[in-house]
Amino acid sequence: MNIFSVLTLIGGLALFLYGMNVMGGGLEKLAGGKLEKIFEKLTSNPLKAVLLGMTVTAVIQSSSATTVMLVGFVNAGIMKLHQAIGVIMGANIGTTVTAWILSLSGVEGDSFLIQMLKPSSFSPVLAVIGVVFLTFSKNGKRKDIGTIFLGFAVLMFGMDMMSGAVEPLKDVPEFANILLLFRNPLLGVLAGALLTAIIQSSSASVGILQALSSTGAIKFGAALPIILGQNIGTCVTALLSSIGTSKNAKRVAVVHLYFNIIGTVLFLAVFYTLNAVFSFPFMNDTVGAANIAIVHTIFNFTTTLVLLPFIKLLEKLAYLTIKDSRNEQPVSAEDQFKLLDERFLQSPSFAIEQCRTVASNMADISRRSILLAMELFENYSDDKAEQISSMESAVDMYEDRLGAYLVKLSSTDLSYRDSQSVATLLHTIGDFERISDHAKNMAETAKEKHDKDIEFSVQAVKELKVICEAVKEILDLAVKAFTEQDLYSAYLVEPLEEVVDQLRTKLKSRHVKRLQRGMCTIELGFIFTDLLTNLERVSDHCSNIAVCLVQVNDDNFETHEYLRTVKTSGEAFDSEVEKYQQIFALPKKDF
Repeated sequence: MNIFSVLTLIGGLALFLYGMNVMGGGLEKLAGGKLEKIFEKLTSNPLKAVLLGMTVTAVIQSSSATTVMLVGFVNAGIMKLHQAIGVIMGANIGTTVTAWILSLSGVEGDSFLIQMLKPSSFSPVLAVIGVVFLTFSKNGKRKDIGTIFLGFAVLMFGMDMMSGAVEPLKDVPEFANILLLFRNPLLGVLAGALLTAIIQSSSASVGILQALSSTGAIKFGAALPIILGQNIGTCVTALLSSIGTSKNAKRVAVVHLYFNIIGTVLFLAVFYTLNAVFSFPFMNDTVGAANIAIVHTIFNFTTTLVLLPFIKLLEKLAYLTIKDSRNEQPVSAEDQFKLLDERFLQSPSFAIEQCRTVASNMADISRRSILLAMELFENYSDDKAEQISSMESAVDMYEDRLGAYLVKLSSTDLSYRDSQSVATLLHTIGDFERISDHAKNMAETAKEKHDKDIEFSVQAVKELKVICEAVKEILDLAVKAFTEQDLYSAYLVEPLEEVVDQLRTKLKSRHVKRLQRGMCTIELGFIFTDLLTNLERVSDHCSNIAVCLVQVNDDNFETHEYLRTVKTSGEAFDSEVEKYQQIFALPKKDF
């Protein structure tokens, strides 16, 4: 083996790891956050949790990614610790799929069907399909499928390069001597754990071992402890991910580590005890790629079956390791933002759903602050005014945290649809923040009215009730459209916004006439005008939110063009405007 073989080996390893990363990313995007979303619903019992963990990991091809997600879920309060343990067990089984796919390279036979089962035969076909989908297709899902196919082809090409590069090692005595060291179970486990910890993927390290097995120099006795050690090494990713999280999130990472360590110790103890009694003859046999896949699968299945009844004991062990403090700090305001966990950035579609949940809470606070501000004009209270101020501060915090998280999210590898969703959220949270600002402005106006002990005329009060009811309606429509992704509600916003604009114009005109007749003071007029301005601005922001949602659905980002089209669309728009004019009709003038 010369320097060029070493370079080929390194290049093959790089392509293998890159291909696995690309394929996993494509699978993740194709899932569109749906697989992760059902974590919340299908972990009610241990068996369901195991099956779920197995399915998700088989799809995204990474037990580390699954466990990192679990750390985030528990940290965010989405999932309890005992629910996560079953998923961890299933994740270890799901990760065996990669080894079985790679083992197909060892399939022997002369028939066409047998030959086509070999990844080296069908991966070029997948590569061509992948390139075609990525180059010529505009459909997001097809592009994701193309990415998966291309990632798999690169992975297999890297595997073949590694196998070819290490083939000369079978004639190198020193290589055989090194492998003999790994027949010592402790050294073998340590080697497997270190390799996996470095590349942070048990699937990848098993693939590397399968490539080395093509030399014919690796015996079963050396391969077994390495495979077991690889499961321990994969825990490093989750442990690193748990730094800076809640205690329960740290316990998830600890359970993952304990599960693999206990499983490895038990398997080694039982296997080597039986070997000492029966002296298994296959220990000196050469290991192939399929044999490695079999051992990997048997170990993970056996460990799960043995430890599944002891989930509660594993949970207790985690609590003994990460103990609760007697002087626990009370839950802070920061805890409400745990859904914006950076671990979720590895799964952008799911992260977007979490952002939408947080933004929905923000929208509800903004809506309630406006309703509370309206009440102040009828019955002023310092407590209510202070509450509005606190709500406005909370909304500001929501905007800061959400905005920063969405910016980070926008720099990840997003599908076209996800990119649109991020852009929509960035726009809408700004509008919700401005709505809460107007609530605070209204509260200050109400305080001025209260402090000066002045009252609106009976006629003005009746008129204000009409426009307030209209603003309540448009606010409810906008929030519903956003939180429920209800496009019908979004389409209703614009005609109602037109009516609110008309009401403001009419009310200002009536106010001027009252002022001319001496029925209103200049001082009270300023307060009346400020209130109208804030109410009209709230409806404008509701319009912005609705337009943004409609644009995304229509793949149209020309705001002004959309509004012009809607308002000149004829009967449909005019009919809705007329309907709202009747609902929110002003009382007859008393002058």
